[in-house]
Amino acid sequence: MTDFDDAYRAHLTAVFRYAVKCVGRREIAEGITAEAFAALYHTYDRIDASLLPGWLFTVVKNRATDFWRRDALERRYSSGLDPEPKAETSSSIQEWLDAAPTLRPVHRACLILRYVHGLERTAIAGRLGLSDTQVKGYLQYAHQLLRKALSEKQ
Repeated sequence: MTDFDDAYRAHLTAVFRYAVKCVGRREIAEGITAEAFAALYHTYDRIDASLLPGWLFTVVKNRATDFWRRDALERRYSSGLDPEPKAETSSSIQEWLDAAPTLRPVHRACLILRYVHGLERTAIAGRLGLSDTQVKGYLQYAHQLLRKALSEKQ
């Protein structure tokens, strides 16, 4: 194992610099360098030591190519998406809330904060000065009231 350790110490700096040049981002280069040395570790007994710097650079180049292909694919995919998912309009949410006149203001506030603003229960509790358990109960009861009101409406 000392041979691998010696190879690691001897080539780490050069391999990392090459990875940074290939991808231009330190955090990605660190991952690519780690992958290159992990591949070396798994195949160290089958590799000629005289080919080592070149072999490591080839692994880094291939991993960097994979990174850029993945990055281009992600950008192409994300450019076709809407910038933000479209939420229901406030008028349709208001219609749902109006369909259940038995909803108290605290129920309405919990529902709006949860489903319009996307807050978690703990954030809703903090904003309304309630406990997490109270918010959970208000949301469950509000769901029951909405289901009942909407089923009666149909």
